[in-house]
Amino acid sequence: MKNRLFIVALTLVSTLVFSQTDKRLKGIEKQFNSVLESTKAPGFAVAIVEGDKIIYAKGFGYSDYENKIPADANTLFAIGSSTKAFTSALLGLHREADQLTFDDRPRQYIPELEFYNDEMDNTITIKDLMRHSTGLPRHDGSWYFFPSHSKDSMVAKVKYHEPFTGVREQWYYNNFGFLLQGVITERITGKTWEENIENKFFKPLGMNRSKTTIDGMKTSTNAAFGYELDKDRNITKMTYFDITGMSPAGSINSSVNDMSHWLMTWINDGKYKDQQIIPENYIKEAMSSQMIVAAGLPSKELPDAQFANYGYGWFLHSYKGHYMVEHGGNIDGFSASVALFPSDSLGIVVLANQNGSAVPRLIRNIAADYMLNEAKTEWAKKHKEDTEKALKMQEDAKDDIEISNVKNTTPSHTQLDYTGSYKHNGYGTFEIKSENDSLFTELNGIKQYLNHYHYDTFEFIDVKNGKVDTTAIGHSTKITFSTNVAGDIDYGGIELEGLLDPIAFKRTPNTIAVDAETLEQYVGDYDLMGTEINAYIKDENVLYVFIKGQPEYALIPTATHKFNFKTLEGFKIEFIESDDKSINEVKFIQPNGTFVAKRKLKE
Repeated sequence: MKNRLFIVALTLVSTLVFSQTDKRLKGIEKQFNSVLESTKAPGFAVAIVEGDKIIYAKGFGYSDYENKIPADANTLFAIGSSTKAFTSALLGLHREADQLTFDDRPRQYIPELEFYNDEMDNTITIKDLMRHSTGLPRHDGSWYFFPSHSKDSMVAKVKYHEPFTGVREQWYYNNFGFLLQGVITERITGKTWEENIENKFFKPLGMNRSKTTIDGMKTSTNAAFGYELDKDRNITKMTYFDITGMSPAGSINSSVNDMSHWLMTWINDGKYKDQQIIPENYIKEAMSSQMIVAAGLPSKELPDAQFANYGYGWFLHSYKGHYMVEHGGNIDGFSASVALFPSDSLGIVVLANQNGSAVPRLIRNIAADYMLNEAKTEWAKKHKEDTEKALKMQEDAKDDIEISNVKNTTPSHTQLDYTGSYKHNGYGTFEIKSENDSLFTELNGIKQYLNHYHYDTFEFIDVKNGKVDTTAIGHSTKITFSTNVAGDIDYGGIELEGLLDPIAFKRTPNTIAVDAETLEQYVGDYDLMGTEINAYIKDENVLYVFIKGQPEYALIPTATHKFNFKTLEGFKIEFIESDDKSINEVKFIQPNGTFVAKRKLKE
């Protein structure tokens, strides 16, 4: 027990040494605490690395806000897209082993992979995946709203993801490019991406607390919970988001102490404790410009900004005249920044348990100002002023905000006509159901109410604790329904990708179960202006109709006496019930009109 207490004491002393001995950092914690206050963040942790040493590592605020459990340098946080540099570095190892080149087509390693068109299939290289130059927009709704634990099922979606520009014509962030990199490493090694990350990086770097899955986070001690600020700026707990099959794009959970080892590797030419973890030539290439992101023009706050480019899993900027290599990360309840200043042999990592937070950027900039001996911008003060100004403008504009919908319009169909299954091969499938005279759906386990906006446009409103979130009405994602020539709802277009037209989900009407006895009432011969139509049952209680000279058509029951043709879009049948409940007529509803056939009496 004494030995154990001694080890704990050493750990505490070590943390204090990190936070107090470097004279350059005098007064920095006052600035850090100001950020915690101005952002209303539950907590964060920060580590600063110089050369091969951690010179500062400490937690601020709480990892568990409700129970007031402090965050420290060993607390696990989700690092989100800061994972990407790990994924691309695996490909750097494969290239060093002559297992691939970055100019190879990804389809050489994933034969079943197809892109949206032949040009993309024949042009996109592995390098395009690594530097976001495929011509694809994000298509994040595909994995965020329709997750899957199967990477292969996610790969299959790529074929249906429409590009917005040509290959290598414009940089644009795309998570699926990093999924594909992860699958390539799986195909080369015969091991999962998760196993490769653990074996090639976590173990040799001593990143003993780091995890590649959210399950690993949940079962770990000293793991942070994620939080957000609600509409009243109260700190509210969020549910962990399981990124599942998209793990190579952003699933790592780590601490600043563990991530410090990763930083040391990058600022020491790929070495950690004299072991070459990542090839030096890859390190230099990954931290150099591979694609222009934007102009990166100087601003009032950053007059020395010079460029904004992308390497392999890294953004490249200048910060007050210093070359900065950085990547952020955002996933439900967590934000991160992992930054390198290779020319200064400096690394900074900031992990926060606040959703979409400015904390990592602010803390990183403060730490950089101190370590680089640059003029100290009052980042916390500036953020507080900017936030107060934005909130005031929002409050002042509240009375002037008017929902831009067309008033006093009604849907073109009855509520039941919008129900059914909606599918897009590049995204997924969801159901719209009618409950208590309202339309509802469920996306990724979250129930949503379809609020009528105008005409045939509705909006998705979250249902929280059994109640509709009325504050979101008028400002939420919308779906616009279209009709086919037969007058049926055929598609629901959802605004999921801003660079493209709404994503069109094909509707399939809900079916009902109809037993053999019920189907028997429709069986018989019908006369349609001299043409005989036969209705009969086969294939285990499936109703068919047959017209001479045409194939037989299977019917799908959708409501009482109503059927759709299984293989003909826009064609349906409705059997007409007489006063005595018998079936003597049938309507054929099709794009060129509605025709009524009468049952032929048996002779």
